[in-house]
Amino acid sequence: MTLIKKLYWILTTQIGIDPRVTLRSLLGLPRYVLDFLRFRAGYRGRLEFQPCLNDWHEEGGVTKLEYFWQDLLVARRIFAAKPNKHVDVGSLLGGFVAHLASFRDIEVFDVRPISAQIPGVSFKQADLMQPVAGMADYCDSLSCLHALEHFGLGRYGDPIDPRGFERGFANMAALLKQGGVFYLSVPIGIERVEFNANRVFDPRSILKLAAQHALRLADLTVVHTGGRIKPIVPDEIQLSHLASQRYALGIFEFEKRPEL
Repeated sequence: MTLIKKLYWILTTQIGIDPRVTLRSLLGLPRYVLDFLRFRAGYRGRLEFQPCLNDWHEEGGVTKLEYFWQDLLVARRIFAAKPNKHVDVGSLLGGFVAHLASFRDIEVFDVRPISAQIPGVSFKQADLMQPVAGMADYCDSLSCLHALEHFGLGRYGDPIDPRGFERGFANMAALLKQGGVFYLSVPIGIERVEFNANRVFDPRSILKLAAQHALRLADLTVVHTGGRIKPIVPDEIQLSHLASQRYALGIFEFEKRPEL
């Protein structure tokens, strides 16, 4: 079943052919024709063909993807926390970044360029696998949602580096002031690289990496396939269970501990 899902993902997202959409479109043609004829019978203006054959099968919005829930949950936390300076690294521009920009200023770092001038968003093109000069202890709030798993795989034009996620994590941790908060989301499950799409992390690997940079776990929330949200008590039993599953999204909230 995993192989079938992977082939379907390649077919739909990389080649642009979705058999389910094709089937729904064919099944929707008779309804479209009938609706068109009914509408034309009572309309005297200019009428052109522009068939949309799938929308009546869909819900009013997409809420089953983990992106929807991570963007909403983390944006609400930042709204409540009201940090002085928030920096985001690589998160979805049209989702999470737009959420934040609706109520506060935000600085965005991304390896890819952004040509648009977005109100409330200050952009810097940067590869966070490399240290950002002169920006240590730069912000008191930091986010990187569904991005760290891509570092070093070359998918977005970044250099190939099998340890790129470690370098990126270290450089992001350096941006954060003592007492600051780091919101991080990554795929968790059986640890592996699905080249060049993404990595999947054992959650214990993320906790170990965080401890190396004086980051203490304040909260762990998991979003399962279909949008099921579960707060996690990060004991060994729970973490081992998560590490044995195929896929979930882990939303980690870390606090940078004061140096002793």
